[in-house]
Amino acid sequence: MEGYRNCQSCGMPLDRPEELGTEEDHSKSTIYCIHCYRDGRFTDETMTLERMRDRVRAQLEMAHAGQDVIREAIDRLPQLSRWLGKTPPTGLSAGAVDEKSKR
Repeated sequence: MEGYRNCQSCGMPLDRPEELGTEEDHSKSTIYCIHCYRDGRFTDETMTLERMRDRVRAQLEMAHAGQDVIREAIDRLPQLSRWLGKTPPTGLSAGAVDEKSKR
């Protein structure tokens, strides 16, 4: 599969097709996860970076992730396309390496 390794909104790994969001035509998003993006729209269009940090922290704490993992995930959020205000390129399928998502 080609595309992004991580959701460009929350940073969640996009390892499996069932984790991919959907476009308006119900095709799989190559950019965002199912939790952030459905039917061609963000699931919470009023989400802020600060609220996303809280959400990611809470999800990782529930998964018993270590503090280093949590800190790294939160620190990476501002580098993701949604928070940079950039529209990622389309026409990719999920899974390929995006240079920003490698960091």
